[in-house]
Amino acid sequence: MEKAEIIAALNDYIDAKELYDETVKEIARLQRRKGTVLQDSVKGSMQEFPYAAKSFHVAGIVYSSEDDSRLRQDEDILAERARTTGETRRMVERYMNRIPARMQRIIKYRLFEGESWEDVATRIGRNATGDSVRMEYKRFIEYDEMI
Repeated sequence: MEKAEIIAALNDYIDAKELYDETVKEIARLQRRKGTVLQDSVKGSMQEFPYAAKSFHVAGIVYSSEDDSRLRQDEDILAERARTTGETRRMVERYMNRIPARMQRIIKYRLFEGESWEDVATRIGRNATGDSVRMEYKRFIEYDEMI
């Protein structure tokens, strides 16, 4: 895994996580649509005497075979997106498990939660300043052997 790839994945983590969740919901929506059956009743009469009025129940699926083909293609595209974003998410989570706890917190607060360096320093505590935390992060990213 290259350093640039890890840094890009860290920056994309939140979007990848959200896109993955949205994609899973979209796949479920498409699958529900496949099972949609419309029902209605119509009134008519017999063709022969006595011409008695009669109600007929009509039911059918909402989409055609062309729609089914499009839905399958959409599902394949969404499944590929789910795999890709899931891989990014898992790569970041594996990386986060290998780094020191303090750096995990700094990355979480700054990159994932979008806090300012001053807010990160406040949450980290131990007399940290925004500049000291920023420099600690910068040095870690520049010299981290795990990247």
